[in-house]
Amino acid sequence: MAGKFEIYQDGKGEYRFRLKAGNGETIAISEGYSSKASAKNGIESVKKNAPDADVVEL
Repeated sequence: MAGKFEIYQDGKGEYRFRLKAGNGETIAISEGYSSKASAKNGIESVKKNAPDADVVEL
């Protein structure tokens, strides 16, 4: 099973998305967004930028 993004509203009414692995484990949670459209834009940004993102150890 492939990973998936889920959009939901938190307790404050903000929209967030979480990225779930194929096994159902949550592997990332977004910041809060004021609209569902903004959360969807955040997902598209992750999809676009993540393949080229560097891994940096702090």
